[in-house]
Amino acid sequence: MRLVIWGLVLLFSLQSLASEKKALVGGRLIDGFGHTPLANSVILVNNNIIEAVGTVDTLSVPSGYQVISTEGMDVMPGLWEAHAHLMITGHADYSHWHPAYQDRLADEIMPASAVQLLLAGITSARDLGAPLDASIAVKQGLADGTIHGPRMYMSGPFLQHEPYPGTENYRWGVKSVAEARAKVKRLKDAGMDIVKLIDHDLMSREVAQAIVDAAHENDMVVVGHSHKPDEIRIGLDIGINNFEHTGLTTAPQYPKDIMDKLKERTAKGRIAGGPLYWTPTVEGLFNYHRTVANPEKLDNTCWHRGLKKDTIADIKASLAKPGQLSYMQLTPLRQPTLQRKVEQLKEAGVVLLVGTDSGIPTKFHCQSTWNEMAVWVHDFGMDPMYTIRAATYWPSVMMGVSDKTGTISEGKYADIIAVKGDVLRFMNLLQDVDLVMKDGTLYKYEGQVIESALQPSVRVK
Repeated sequence: MRLVIWGLVLLFSLQSLASEKKALVGGRLIDGFGHTPLANSVILVNNNIIEAVGTVDTLSVPSGYQVISTEGMDVMPGLWEAHAHLMITGHADYSHWHPAYQDRLADEIMPASAVQLLLAGITSARDLGAPLDASIAVKQGLADGTIHGPRMYMSGPFLQHEPYPGTENYRWGVKSVAEARAKVKRLKDAGMDIVKLIDHDLMSREVAQAIVDAAHENDMVVVGHSHKPDEIRIGLDIGINNFEHTGLTTAPQYPKDIMDKLKERTAKGRIAGGPLYWTPTVEGLFNYHRTVANPEKLDNTCWHRGLKKDTIADIKASLAKPGQLSYMQLTPLRQPTLQRKVEQLKEAGVVLLVGTDSGIPTKFHCQSTWNEMAVWVHDFGMDPMYTIRAATYWPSVMMGVSDKTGTISEGKYADIIAVKGDVLRFMNLLQDVDLVMKDGTLYKYEGQVIESALQPSVRVK
C-alpha cells in the first residue's frame, strides 16, 4: 500500500508540473460564503485562477484538464493564519533564541516557518513582527519562487514607545510625530502591508494617532495589542483596525467601559470604515495544560521541515520540561478566563479572526491553526461555519483582498485545501490536510507532500 501511495504522489508530481488546467471533482464544497455546502462539487482551475465552480451534474470537465479526485473530502478555501511569527519556531527561551538566530532568520528560520504553514493548509498568513531586512528577503523569496509558503502580509518591526532591551532589531521606538510618519513610510516603502502597534498606552496620544493616520494614508492595516485595558481604550480612540490577543492577564473579563466602547464602535460599521476585527489567539494558552499532560505532540516531526539539525536539537532541548517553562507559568491562571473574554468580544459584535501567535513556546507552525479552530468549536462551542469563515473569508476582507482570496469562487486565486471526512462535525480533521493547492500548484495530495513542487525557482501553476 505504501508503494501505491508513493506511486500516486509521483504521478501527481509529474502531472502537476505539466498541466496548467486542473479539475477538482467529487468533494463537498464549503466555499467560504457561509451558506449550505455544495455536494459533488467540480472546481475548474486554469493556471492559478478558479475558472468555474459547479457540480458533477451541472459542470462538465472539459478535455485537457487534469482530474484530481476529491471524493469523500470536504473542500475549502485555503486557510489564513492571522497572527504568525515566522522568526520564532516554538523555542522556549527567547533570551537565547533571538541573539543566537538573528543571522539565520532570512535563510533558515523564516523560510522553514513559511513552508510549514503552507503544508498545514495555510495559503495566506500575516507575519506580525520581525526584522525588516529579513521580512523583505522572505517576501522577495516568495515572489520569485526561491522559497515556498503562504501569501504573506507582513508588518516588519513592531512600533512602540521604546523597544525592550535586546529587541531593537525587530522593535522600533517611536517618540515623535515626525518619527512616527518617517517609520511608517519606511515600512511602506519596504513593501510591508501592516503596522503593528504595541504599548501605545505609553505613547503620547499625538504620536500614537500619527502612526495610525500615516498607516491609513499609506493603505496599511493597523493591528494593536490588547494586553492592557488602556491599549484597548486608546486603540479604539485612534482607529486601530484589528486587536490582537485576549489580554488583561488573569482578569476574568473585560471592564464595562471597554465593552461599552466596543459596542459603540461595532454599531458604526461601515461609517467607521468597516467592521472591528479581533484575533484572540487563545489556543496556546488554553491547551497548555494538555501539552504538559501529554507532550507527545512536541515530538511531531512536522516542525523539523526546513530547519537545520542543530536548530532542531536546540528547540527540543528547550522544551524538555514543558511544565516548567517560565513563559507559561501564569497560563494556568489565565486559561479559565479565555472563553468568557472571547464570548464578550463576540457578543459585542466584533469580527473574530483565526490567529494563534504561532511560533511562541510549544507552538509550531504546522499545528497551531487547526488547534485554534478546534478549541473554538469543540471547547468553546462556536459554530463550525463561523469558525471556518474566521479562517478564510473574513481575513481576506480585513486585508482588502477578498476579490482575490478567501472564497472558492470564479475569478479568485486557486488556493484550495481538502480533508477526508466531515469538517463541520470534526474540526480537528484539519490536523491532517489531505490536499493543499496554492496559486494553482498542488503541494499535497492524499496527505503526501509533492516534494518537486517545493524545489527553488519552480513556479508551476
